[in-house]
Amino acid sequence: MDTSPEHSPVLPLGAADVGDAVALSASAHWNQNADDWRTMLALGRGWGLRARLADGTQPLVASTLVLPYGPAASASESAPPGTPGSRFAWVSMVLVRQEFRRLGLATRLLREALAYLREQGLPAVLDATPAGHDVYAREGFRDSWGFARYRRAARPAPPLLRPPAGITLRPLHDGDWPALQALDAPAFGADRTPLLRALAQRRPQAALVAAAADGRLCGHVFARDGREAGQIGPLLAADDTVALALLQAALSSLVAPSEQPGGVYVDLCDHRQALLPALQALGFEFQRPFTRMVKGSGSGSGDDDDSAAPARAPGDPAALLLVAGPELG
Repeated sequence: MDTSPEHSPVLPLGAADVGDAVALSASAHWNQNADDWRTMLALGRGWGLRARLADGTQPLVASTLVLPYGPAASASESAPPGTPGSRFAWVSMVLVRQEFRRLGLATRLLREALAYLREQGLPAVLDATPAGHDVYAREGFRDSWGFARYRRAARPAPPLLRPPAGITLRPLHDGDWPALQALDAPAFGADRTPLLRALAQRRPQAALVAAAADGRLCGHVFARDGREAGQIGPLLAADDTVALALLQAALSSLVAPSEQPGGVYVDLCDHRQALLPALQALGFEFQRPFTRMVKGSGSGSGDDDDSAAPARAPGDPAALLLVAGPELG
């Protein structure tokens, strides 16, 4: 086995690499499936390293990709962070196959991605596992806020929860996209409509909105299948009862237990911990924490900031219950 892929050239990743990419994420027991990788590579840009093994094969042994978010075509390029017109990039899938770790491959690919983002003028944001946190901190990322993953074992969905009076849960309609974007972008920090459209196409029965009597949207949820388990998120609703109603509706609409034997994941924002008992009552159990990190100040400038104060991630996440997943934001 060649254990020196650090000398291999950095290669762009594309649709032809999806099979190898799935094998790489599966080697780390990550949940991404082929549809996830196709979505990320179609919406963003990826890099990888290959190594020649003793059997002559050259598998993908390390990866990194970036997903640019915002603005909408008509939005201002100079809009302040946290508005529909702001722009930043999600750093994702920083992954190294087990036997090639501690060779600097993750750092090498991360720096490749960050150099590209500097050229594009895009600030960088990511969600770090505990294992990756120090790697990102050394490259100038700072903590902002956290969330944790919970898993519900495969089992029948619970009875649907009735939303508050005057609120209706219904499938997402094509005509909802402008209102949904106006609701989602300030919370997330940028327009991510292309991603949400991709999620809706994958599982339309789980793309749901909460609408008030006057038609105004006050929440939304999306879900997708995964290699091991389904995933619900993002889920946005300021009202706790609306949020839980959307969660249970998505849980019922996602997949039958026989289709997704690994159950369902949710990534619950720390600032919505008041709803944790309700999730636990639904059978969700803690898996691991994540930290949202920002390169530099997090102000949208992309400049480094050595301050010890917590960084401010884009957006106003107060209404967020579930993130889309650490690979998507």
